[in-house]
Amino acid sequence: MKDLIVLTGPTAVGKTSLSIALAKAVDGEIISADSMQVYKYLNIGTAKITEEEKCGIPHFLIDELEPDEEFNVTIFKNKVMGYIEDIKSRGKVPIIVGGTGFYIQSVIYDINFNEYGDDSKVRKKYEAMAETLGKSELHKKLALVDREYADSVSYNNVKKVVRALTFFEMTGEKLSEHNKRERERSSPFDFAYFVLTMDRKKLYERIDKRVDLMFDMGLVEEVKALMAKGYDKSLVSMQGIGYKEVIDYLSGKTSLEECIDIIKRDTRHFAKRQLTWFKREKVVTYIDKDEFDAEDKCLKEMLRVYNS
Repeated sequence: MKDLIVLTGPTAVGKTSLSIALAKAVDGEIISADSMQVYKYLNIGTAKITEEEKCGIPHFLIDELEPDEEFNVTIFKNKVMGYIEDIKSRGKVPIIVGGTGFYIQSVIYDINFNEYGDDSKVRKKYEAMAETLGKSELHKKLALVDREYADSVSYNNVKKVVRALTFFEMTGEKLSEHNKRERERSSPFDFAYFVLTMDRKKLYERIDKRVDLMFDMGLVEEVKALMAKGYDKSLVSMQGIGYKEVIDYLSGKTSLEECIDIIKRDTRHFAKRQLTWFKREKVVTYIDKDEFDAEDKCLKEMLRVYNS
């Protein structure tokens, strides 16, 4: 029996409902590893779990921050370590659920994020470049110094591109090499790490349907309400897929049809990058939803691994 469970996989693969069944089966509590669901008010575009869907299972790192508050991997790791200790102290099993692979990795391998002094000046320089040169050109600069990391991150993810360029300038080391070395660290946990997968074509169809449902549920109205509160595209939270595209639509830069198509395309690309990330992980158990053709069969296999 393990002391920590991780359930991850690409967006729209079906982690939420399976995580609830798993938590019920092992008397667990769930810690979200989603870099967007931590923000309040961002509900529809993040496919945030509802109170009804939680079925009474305690959840952590959901709706904990205002959209203009900072959230990064270091903050995530520190908070999660505290939640794990708290959950264990009550005799429950901590279950990390979400699709942000780097965040998960930071916890299970206790990754050390080197403190290299005040990087604000360098970081702001690259943030300014993103504005003046454009996101694509900034991404090309990253590819010149760290091709491997550049290949793993979208040019749209300015935050990660800036971080990697800043890290390289401050330390002289590629972030990809740093991460690779840190992945070799031994884990302080005896964990079960599950990656939920399915046929790529089916996954992409699920993504497209989910995006359509988000608009039916009122994604445009959600973004309007956020903008009315003063939250704009300059915030990391509003750079999430679904939010920045709707802001462009509301600003007249795209039509609604173009907006929806871009969100579907970028979400598919995001899912592909997630799958590439999980393939690099050392100790994972893949749960293929096509092979285990029902949720109860997926759960049964996960419990077998967990109890072994």
